[in-house]
Amino acid sequence: MPTARPPEDATTLDALRRAAASCTGCDLYKRATQTVFGEGNPHASLMLLGEQPGHEEDLAGRPFVGPAGRLLDKALVQAGLDRRQVYVTNIVKHFKWKAKEGGKRRIHEKPGRNEVEACRPWFDKEFWLVQPEVLVCLGATAAAAVFGPAARVGTSRGRELSSPQGVRAFVTVHPSAILRIPKDAERAAEMRRFVADLRRAALAARRPSRATRVSRGPATPRRGPSRAPSRD
Repeated sequence: MPTARPPEDATTLDALRRAAASCTGCDLYKRATQTVFGEGNPHASLMLLGEQPGHEEDLAGRPFVGPAGRLLDKALVQAGLDRRQVYVTNIVKHFKWKAKEGGKRRIHEKPGRNEVEACRPWFDKEFWLVQPEVLVCLGATAAAAVFGPAARVGTSRGRELSSPQGVRAFVTVHPSAILRIPKDAERAAEMRRFVADLRRAALAARRPSRATRVSRGPATPRRGPSRAPSRD
């Protein structure tokens, strides 16, 4: 049955995933192959949040399995992290795309704020069920979804922040941004920075937090950040 919001009785990730498969909260479902839900350790202390699935993710039904996902996998290994032990997801669960002029290739198109807001209840519930200790925002769209439109990767990167969900958070680049760097030396340098960001988040996830775990109350985190990143 089509739905625009997570049902109250979806109290496990599997149940939430099944419900999300029929989401019609915005028009993106009309052109996407399927909903791409998060995956990983359901009790992960570290959650990675990206923007939206890409072409390969849309076809596979899994997050971060395309070129950016393969780069992320390499970075996780270099940071000493096992992807199976973290939880990876996107703020938007459907692939937004446009056709390449003169061809059949589907090109990524940045989701609009209304599409992010339509998908937010699914992420809120997903976050509530996993209850991570640390949240890593991959890229500008994820950072803005968590901290508000004033969030900037450049000024937030490298600092431990307090998220509106009440957990520690970090902001870094999306792995696709690294792939777009044309010069090998600059791309390698950015990859090292990205690995360092993941390593910093991993160390934070191993430290006890001030609060033991997120309360299992209604999944309605505050919209305003408790410590907002500054503008560029």
